[in-house]
Amino acid sequence: MDIQTSDSIVIIPTYNERENIEKIIRAVFELEKTFHILIIEDGSPDGTASIVKKLQEEYPERLFIVERKGKLGLGTAYIAGFKWALARHYEYVFEMDADFSHNPNDLPRLYSACSTGNADLAIGSRYVSGVNVVNWPMGRVLMSYFASKYVQYITGMPIHDTTAGFVCYRRKVLETVKLDNIRFKGYAFQIEMKFTTFKCNFKIKEVPVIFINRELGSSKMNSSIFGEAVFGVIKLKIHSLFHKYPKMN
Repeated sequence: MDIQTSDSIVIIPTYNERENIEKIIRAVFELEKTFHILIIEDGSPDGTASIVKKLQEEYPERLFIVERKGKLGLGTAYIAGFKWALARHYEYVFEMDADFSHNPNDLPRLYSACSTGNADLAIGSRYVSGVNVVNWPMGRVLMSYFASKYVQYITGMPIHDTTAGFVCYRRKVLETVKLDNIRFKGYAFQIEMKFTTFKCNFKIKEVPVIFINRELGSSKMNSSIFGEAVFGVIKLKIHSLFHKYPKMN
């Protein structure tokens, strides 16, 4: 496989990430395994898009950008990215944050879990081997940890980190899941995608990672976003009782 081609695309949603965006792009491109990157840019007023476009001159066949007109939600950003990837040749589609809370060096481990480990969805998990979170306030650690346990209990998913946003999907998962039926826009989107993947009988594997809180820029997390994840899961479970999912054997 030459330097310009790849079976893998890393989708990174951005809003006001000028402090991080060039560093994260270069970190991914410095990996031994060749990845492509798709930036879903939601009209950042800080010039994030301009930085990406400048880097496209350096990486014309590896770096791509989709610009949207404002903050339309994390879920819709990833759905747009998934559809973009499915329209092209990628076999492995990744979600990753721009702020280095997800370590680019873990991308090959998620890739291996799917490419050679038979997983259809690989999750970079903060909680599969204890609590691997650095520089978060204890209250937020506890809220995140117990929210994941709550979601695990309500949905029956055998997943420790149900709200994780560092994942790798095999193409066939995204082709099977009806993306237009995914309803949640915020962090509950992560739960709904995992739950739907689980209900379709795909194989899910958690890969332990260390989550490091961002050092530059501001967090997009707030209590209303987290509330959607906590209360939305009840609606998700009820809906699943009356909904038939496509099954993978």
